[in-house]
Amino acid sequence: MKRFLGILCATLAIGLAAPVMAEDPPAAPAVVTEEAAAAPADATMEAPMAAEAAPADAAAEAAPAEEVKAEVHKGDIAWMLVATIIVLFMALPGLALFYGGMVRAKNMLSVLMQVMVVFSLIGILWIVYGYSLAFTEATPFIGSLDKMFLSGVTVDSLSDTFSADVKIPEYLFVVFQLTFAGITAALIVGSFAERVKFSAVLLFSVLWFTFSYIPIAHMVWGAGGYLLGHGALDFAGGTVVHINAGVAGLVGAYMVGKRIGYGKESMAPHSLVLTMVGASMLWVGWFGFNAGSNLEANAGTVLAALNTMVAAAAGIVAWVAAEAVFKGKPSMLGAASGSIAGLVAITPACGTVGPIGALVIGLLAGVICLWGVNGLKHMLGADDSLDVFGVHGVGGIVGAVLTGVFTAPSLGGTGADDFSIGSQVTVQVMSVVITIIWSAVVSFIAFKLVDIFIGLRVPEDEEREGLDVTAHGETAYRM
Repeated sequence: MKRFLGILCATLAIGLAAPVMAEDPPAAPAVVTEEAAAAPADATMEAPMAAEAAPADAAAEAAPAEEVKAEVHKGDIAWMLVATIIVLFMALPGLALFYGGMVRAKNMLSVLMQVMVVFSLIGILWIVYGYSLAFTEATPFIGSLDKMFLSGVTVDSLSDTFSADVKIPEYLFVVFQLTFAGITAALIVGSFAERVKFSAVLLFSVLWFTFSYIPIAHMVWGAGGYLLGHGALDFAGGTVVHINAGVAGLVGAYMVGKRIGYGKESMAPHSLVLTMVGASMLWVGWFGFNAGSNLEANAGTVLAALNTMVAAAAGIVAWVAAEAVFKGKPSMLGAASGSIAGLVAITPACGTVGPIGALVIGLLAGVICLWGVNGLKHMLGADDSLDVFGVHGVGGIVGAVLTGVFTAPSLGGTGADDFSIGSQVTVQVMSVVITIIWSAVVSFIAFKLVDIFIGLRVPEDEEREGLDVTAHGETAYRM
């Protein structure tokens, strides 16, 4: 216990110290520059915080003396509180049960612990420095430390939405984005489940959050962000969350190594009932994830919710249909995985495509992600325990690229009349490539450092006995 507490304290210390190494830039202005604002103008909506960059309309530009009076609506606050709570519900218990059901019984509690503690640890770091570095304006790749420990954020400070005259409390935006950061880091643990040290998971999570999640979030959503400035569309986290986590998971699967007996012994899920329950909870929580990213309670919120529903359903139908054709039988695990594939793929597009676009995205994601967890997984030769890359990485890539297609107004999207599919897809591909490279490099270095200092993997005898007992002194089930 003393060793664990020591490791946890060291982990927190590294997290607190990491951003100090960065240069502290001058204080950021209150809004995004006009250059960053104009870039995503092909679509009516962009990711959270991009609304700060929305240019004034022609009348306001002609009469700059007239200021728009900002309003805070109780309905928006109520909706965003609900959205925040159900995103938490996605992680705890949704993701935890979804992952827990897919491992062997002897490792059930270890997965639950990793998801719960990683989410909590990242939540603390988000308040300390994560929010400041992600959502203040300094450089195209990282923000400043001006709001470290939420300095300057009060009950009276406000955050912008996608409407020039509507604001929400900044504290509300902080906690909403906290849940995004927490669940993204927790997603990664599924790739190396059943053989990794608990302390290694925590230390890696701090390093990866600091040097991968925060910069990608800033580049895509933050004021003056590099990808935001180039017009990349990512409404709720296709690059920031899913590709980012999926790539980190794949690197982790390689670095930690395969489970003992992988390919020779049965490693079937111990409870598909819990996996189905967890997937269903994730589906419910995803409405907060996607529709909440609209930051208001209006028609745009409803569009995101409708697209979320349609894509998830399409992902299920496509996955089980493809299983029936290629494997002979549709499976419960396939249905659960199909729902997540559809949800992942629609995440970057949910606020800018129409329902038919969401349907096509969900159908394609179901089939492509099925290949991702079977054919591609075997080609890569990695023991990605719970198919983090096959579903989140592959699904995120599919969704990010297709966002550039189905945002076109001619295909039912919300893009402007001069929207160019070719130009937007080029930007989307650029954002995907940058995210893959950035996350892969950071993940490799982080895993290597963790391996050097404390080791990544538990001893063979502990792995065979199961991490529930050897790492936590408990068992999930008593006979």
